[in-house]
Amino acid sequence: MDRQTLIDNTSLAQRRRAATSLGVGVATDIYPVRAKNAEVWDGEGRRYIDFAAGIAVLNTGHLHPRVQAAAKAQLDQFSHTCYQVLPYAGYVELAERLNALAPIEGPAKSLFVTTGAEAVENAVKIARAATGRPGIISFNGGFHGRTNLTMALTGKVAPYKIGFGPLAGGVYHAAYPNALHGISCADALASVEALFKYDIAAQEVAAILIEPVQGEGGFVPAPAEFMHALRALCDRHGILLIADEVQSGFARTGKLFAMEYFDVKPDLMCIAKSLAGGLPLSGVVGRAALMDAPVVGGLGGTYGGNPVAIAAALAVLDVIEDEDLCRRADAIGARIKARLGALAARVPQIADVRGPGAMVAVEFMQDGEPAQAFLGRVKARALELGLILLSCGVYGNVIRFLCPLTIEDTVLEEALDILERSLLDAGE
Repeated sequence: MDRQTLIDNTSLAQRRRAATSLGVGVATDIYPVRAKNAEVWDGEGRRYIDFAAGIAVLNTGHLHPRVQAAAKAQLDQFSHTCYQVLPYAGYVELAERLNALAPIEGPAKSLFVTTGAEAVENAVKIARAATGRPGIISFNGGFHGRTNLTMALTGKVAPYKIGFGPLAGGVYHAAYPNALHGISCADALASVEALFKYDIAAQEVAAILIEPVQGEGGFVPAPAEFMHALRALCDRHGILLIADEVQSGFARTGKLFAMEYFDVKPDLMCIAKSLAGGLPLSGVVGRAALMDAPVVGGLGGTYGGNPVAIAAALAVLDVIEDEDLCRRADAIGARIKARLGALAARVPQIADVRGPGAMVAVEFMQDGEPAQAFLGRVKARALELGLILLSCGVYGNVIRFLCPLTIEDTVLEEALDILERSLLDAGE
């Protein structure tokens, strides 16, 4: 097989369709051979600006030199032992650092696993073990993973749940506040209270699971009023509050964690995605007494807290601090919002621009309805011009911006110029 066959996008797309499950949705037929920071090059020599970042995995960019060096150094020592057999110092050091950084009340402890869904599942296990209760409440529009339990927790049917039932029991959904779609904080809180009346007694609920900024749901931030009310409700009924920070964590929102925007502390917090700069690593951080509730041996996993990923994560924390990526996120987000704001008069489909820090999204509406077709034209035109964009939202009418926080100013401006042209071209 010659090299051209290996790197030709069209040939690889045909081979992909023949060899891999079509159940895995693929957003583009671009096959990268090289990437650096916010830029990707395919095998045909074409360059793209990456505003997807592996779906929020690369806050520190593709192959940040310090993250790359840390992973290589660990590979020179050992790649795997299974922490449950031969524990290692990096796991302990990362736990110590995150315990000190996480917005958790009192002493904290951590657990490391591999995927965001695995982090959520373990948070649910810990909550049930600590409370002795079975029920979990999550929210419409929320996304928590693709395993059986996390599919049940996810508040969107298509495409995540179709044909995969029956799903795990003990899960109940409440409304998530979304002013653009007519759901107030009062409505959302009333829906939680309605669950207590019609579906499950409050004293049977172990935890309420919430994304402080919904990810797949459309980058919708939880209002502070709502988060405060949830904390009070949990305290009143002995329910734990779990924050799913899988997509919003590690400086994306202008804070290390989005929960820092609220004078509210979760009992447990799920982390993943940008934690390890592109390597698979996730975890749960929580109040020490809760984290110790499961029986010894009840938590773990063969690859959980892989030492190479742990080394990368330690470097990621250093980069976030040394390069002040929280402040950088605010600056990037301000520039994206300013450009979209300036275009609003010329692009009437822009209904809302929102999100903290660089967790920014734009929602499109036309004639009072979600404008999915317009979004499709914007994405397609941007890709033609060399900008990779991702959509999200319950109605599929939201573009989310997930450029690396390390993106160079010149590359950011180039991307925003492409975005502007794409928006204007899509409306013609």
